[in-house]
Amino acid sequence: MSYKAFSKTISVFILSILSIHVFAQLDTVKVTAQKRTELLQKSPLAVSNLNSQQISAYRVWNIKDISGIIPNIYSADPGDGRDVTAIRGIATTSYDPTTAVYIDGVNQFNLDTYIPNLYDIERIEILRGPQGSLYGRNAMGGVINIITKQPANFTNGSADLTWGNYGQKRVNANIRTSLIKDKLFFGASGLFDAREGYYTNEYNQLPYDRQRGFSGNYYVKYLLNSKWTITFNTKHRKQENKGAFPLIFGVDQAFNNPYVLNQNATTIMKDKTINSSLSVVYNGSKFQFSSQTAYQSNYRYYTDPIDGDFSPLEAITVVNNYGKDWNNIKAWTQDFKINSNVNNSPIKWTAGMYLFAQNAPTKQGTHFGKDAYLMGIDGSDFTLINSTTTKRKGIAVYGQATYAINNQLNITAGVRNDFEQVEQFVTGAYSPDYNKAIYETQGLISKKTDFGALSPKLGLDFSFNADQMGFINYSKGFRAGGLSPLSSDPSQPPLMRYKPEHSNNIEIGLKNNLFNNHVRLNITTFFTQVNDAQVPTLILPDAITVTKNNGKLNSKGVELEFAAQASKHLSIDYNVGYTNAQFESLEIAQNGSNSILNGNKQIFTPDLSSMLAIQYEKNLNNNLKGFIRTEWKYTGTTYFDLSNNIKQSPYNLINASTGIQLNDISFKIWTRNLTNQRYISYAYDFGAVHLGDPATSGLTISVRF
Repeated sequence: MSYKAFSKTISVFILSILSIHVFAQLDTVKVTAQKRTELLQKSPLAVSNLNSQQISAYRVWNIKDISGIIPNIYSADPGDGRDVTAIRGIATTSYDPTTAVYIDGVNQFNLDTYIPNLYDIERIEILRGPQGSLYGRNAMGGVINIITKQPANFTNGSADLTWGNYGQKRVNANIRTSLIKDKLFFGASGLFDAREGYYTNEYNQLPYDRQRGFSGNYYVKYLLNSKWTITFNTKHRKQENKGAFPLIFGVDQAFNNPYVLNQNATTIMKDKTINSSLSVVYNGSKFQFSSQTAYQSNYRYYTDPIDGDFSPLEAITVVNNYGKDWNNIKAWTQDFKINSNVNNSPIKWTAGMYLFAQNAPTKQGTHFGKDAYLMGIDGSDFTLINSTTTKRKGIAVYGQATYAINNQLNITAGVRNDFEQVEQFVTGAYSPDYNKAIYETQGLISKKTDFGALSPKLGLDFSFNADQMGFINYSKGFRAGGLSPLSSDPSQPPLMRYKPEHSNNIEIGLKNNLFNNHVRLNITTFFTQVNDAQVPTLILPDAITVTKNNGKLNSKGVELEFAAQASKHLSIDYNVGYTNAQFESLEIAQNGSNSILNGNKQIFTPDLSSMLAIQYEKNLNNNLKGFIRTEWKYTGTTYFDLSNNIKQSPYNLINASTGIQLNDISFKIWTRNLTNQRYISYAYDFGAVHLGDPATSGLTISVRF
């Protein structure tokens, strides 16, 4: 379907909905996108919200599941549980993401140390566009702000049990209670999830990508008095994956023989993440002050070498099991924040300071077996070992204020100043199989660099009436720079500095509550220009990414968010986004030379994405109600390499669910990708392809108390 035809269809659809007589209003939604509580429809920026009911209805189990639900957002992973997320064509291409993820106020520092599994969630806020003035580094594409359910004075909890095909099992149980009324509160939530692999390994005729995981989230909140609150929170995730990276070489092979691979080196990926924080909040009559101290760690390794050639050959395997001193990433963050607390004041402001430190010691060996010559490798039966230790630390000060010029017009101004220092140490070694000796190939060398960034914001918003407002914002974002790691390619020397990339963004939006809040219609258009774009080059066979500033990207588009309570029983949600993200200039290293790819499209960025959800629910008697729901997800043309050779054509996914609720017990039958659509969800630029999930279905039983 062409974009023109698609737009016409949607226009007719919306007009037909607006003509329906409505009986029930939409819920009033509050968000904390600007680090203060405000109404979603009064927040002057492109922000979307998913509450706990919507998260359950859409069956959002992982951060990547919001892909397509929210306009112009795409998220996927290659099978290892590390989501790569793009918003408005600003895509993550390294371990420093372009989309910042916050969970209960804690910045998930990078792709190593965050927990992507979602459970016991109160709401998810998605901010599109650079959020540098308040959120700083790596928020150039936007922010995903996740808030879990908090304990209160009354005791409540729930249990959800799911069984599905492919051996799917998911059990989530939680409780929140008051240990001492109005004084001491406790909350705990646990998740066990498991499934057999979607893939079959022809080499041993066993399922591949079999996963088992356990997660926990625990709270202790203490009210010292009416103004002071202390909260300790710890989250953890322990996961085993028997067959990470289910990848197939070549698009044709992936589609002709879907979900079948042939790898001789099988292993278990073990992944352990801890995320803890201590929060102290003072809530005064004129201002609120908070301090949040957080610690994050991740230890991830393969019990045995993992297949590096994705074939039954004894050619290339990757080793990273060198003990807990290596590949054990740690990060510490500290955020001080103070904001105004006077509701009737014409000015509302927020200011703060953010500090961080990270220690990332990584060690990886690339082993070349007896068949290495078939992969073009000169020699066999040896291991190249590269070690890189990266130490980062930084500080940022930020502030933002909104001034009410009159009852209708507000002006917002903000700025953040970040300073960051990076120090990196690298060593290289050669170890032949026959004697296990280790010979130094690169002595210990190090380099230190630093960089700063100024991220301003300026915005105007105007309330036409109580139900309609418009806004225009300019903002600047940045993604951190760094130093290149050691690889086996002599043309890519280590410790080469790459600069931060910067973006300039303009967005114009209109928010409408129509028909006495029965219909919500928000429209935003945007233009983003990225300078000094960080362009990754994947070095094989090491699978190490070297980054250089070799690009300039322009991204523009439009977003529409529509929600209607079409009748007492029928609700309709429709979100659509169009993005044209194209490189004005682009130079990448390919096959020993540089290629000029000006005009190419950005990766992980569908040109058009949409989600239509229709739900009908009805009370069958005083204690029993039922529902039926269907979803149509459309994803447009998507590229997965900067050369634009790996392409996924537009495709549709159909999801459906139905269920009943009897008092506090509910039963739901669900299916996703009902038509078993085959599509690429992730691919590497060297040709390895990961397909999206096949048709899945299951039964979920939920109990609330």
